[in-house]
Amino acid sequence: DILMDHALRTISYIADIGDVVVLMARRMSQSASQDECQDEGIRKTPRVICHVFESEEASFIAQSIGQAFQVAYVEFLRANGIDDPGYLREIDYQEVLNSQELMGEELEMFARKETQKDVVVPKAKGEPLGLVVVESGWGSMLPTVVIANLAPGGPASRCNLLNIGDQIIAINGISLVGLQLATAQQNIKNSRSSTAVKLTVVHTPPVVEVRIKRPDTKYQLGFSVQNGVICSLLRGGIAERGGIRVGHRIIEINGQSVVAVAHEKIVNMLATAIGEIHMKTMPTSMFRLLTGQEVPNYI
Repeated sequence: DILMDHALRTISYIADIGDVVVLMARRMSQSASQDECQDEGIRKTPRVICHVFESEEASFIAQSIGQAFQVAYVEFLRANGIDDPGYLREIDYQEVLNSQELMGEELEMFARKETQKDVVVPKAKGEPLGLVVVESGWGSMLPTVVIANLAPGGPASRCNLLNIGDQIIAINGISLVGLQLATAQQNIKNSRSSTAVKLTVVHTPPVVEVRIKRPDTKYQLGFSVQNGVICSLLRGGIAERGGIRVGHRIIEINGQSVVAVAHEKIVNMLATAIGEIHMKTMPTSMFRLLTGQEVPNYI
C-alpha cells in the first residue's frame, strides 16, 4: 500500500535492517514537474517522506523493489535506443557486486581514533563560529555534517585548523553523526554563548572519489541523476558500493568535467560507460557555494 503511494522515480533510498524496512521517497506535489531534482529543486529542499515498518519479509521486500528498478532501467535503455540488454540473471549481477570494491576509506577513517582530531576554536561570547555546514549525503556511510564554507576572519577561519570538506563528528562532546542537518546546525548555534568550542573532526577533501566497475551496460549503475545532481540510489547496487551519495553533484566523469554539460549528455555518458568508471562528486550545496550560486549563511 505504501509503495502504491509513490512513483518509482520518487524513491530515493531503501534499506532492510533485520526485520525493519526503511523507505525514503520525495513527495511529488501536483504542480511538480518531472525535473523536480534539478538544481533549482535541490535549492528549495523537496519534502522527503521516510517510512519505517517491520516485516519478517523485509529482505524480500527490499529485493523486490531492487528488481523493479532493474526492470525500469532495462526499459530506459530500450527507450534510448541502446542495444537490448537481454536476460539478466540474478547470479550475474551478484558476480558484478562481488567484484565491486566497497569504497570504505571514510568509514575506516571514522572508526580509527587517530584520524579524529579535536580542534578547539577560541571565540568571543555571543560570536558565531563563522562556518557553513551541509549534509554529507546519503549512501553507504552514515551522514555527517561537512564544512562547506568558512567566513573570512571568523573564529573557525582564524584558528587555521579547519578546512572546507572536513566532517564534523561532534561538538563539545555531542555527536552529530546521523543527525538531521537542521538539528546539527542548531547544536552548533547553541555554542554561541561559549568562549571556546571543541570540534571533533575528520579531515577529508571536499571532493568524493567514486570508482564503479561495470562490465556491460546491461548492469544498471543503481542511481538516477538530474542535471548532474544524484537524486536516488539503489541500496546494495554497484553505485552505492562505489561511493555514490544522494544529494551530491557530479563534477567529473572519467576525467571529463560535467559542470556545464547538458543533462542529456551526462545521462548518455553514464548509460553507455563500461569498465571502471571514475567520478568526482561533492555535496550540491557545497558546489553551489563554491561556484557563487548561493550566498553563505554563516552560523
